[in-house]
Amino acid sequence: MQLSRNRIEALTDGVFAVAMTLLVLDIKVPELEPPLAGAELPLKLLALWPKFLSYLISFVILGVYWVGHHIQLSFIRRADRPLLWINILFLLWVALVPFSTALLSEYAKTRLAIAIYGANLIAIGLTLTLHWWYATTEARHVDPDIHPRLVRGAMTRTLIRRLRAIAPSAPNVAAGTQSLTVS
Repeated sequence: MQLSRNRIEALTDGVFAVAMTLLVLDIKVPELEPPLAGAELPLKLLALWPKFLSYLISFVILGVYWVGHHIQLSFIRRADRPLLWINILFLLWVALVPFSTALLSEYAKTRLAIAIYGANLIAIGLTLTLHWWYATTEARHVDPDIHPRLVRGAMTRTLIRRLRAIAPSAPNVAAGTQSLTVS
């Protein structure tokens, strides 16, 4: 059964919009007594820099993944149930980013927090790669005349980025996993 891709686009845009908005909710306005606000506010705001940095990095990363998904959908002409479920898996990982970002901003020096954040981003990238692979294999959901070099190039770039992300994260993911089993 072939399905329209419009519903995929609508759901994806909605999940990305919510996830990107939720990122900022981890940054709380400092609570200060009115007479001290003028003197203490700059220091309290400066103390929030890890949360602002995590917010900025995650917002940009989600933007990059949204653009990548959007570009993929510009080549995908139709969908079926397996593609819908791959897309839902992709969105599951996207929706987890506000949690992994909050965890990272709170425990930035903890290997487990770094591993969870890294694993979350890797899962998004690998699922987006699976999305492209499934759609383009045997021109399942793309035009049959799509250039093979375009398909291979997109797949190679996406996989190389994932491998580059996995390599430095591997010790942190392993340490995070080990600390889960030790605790």
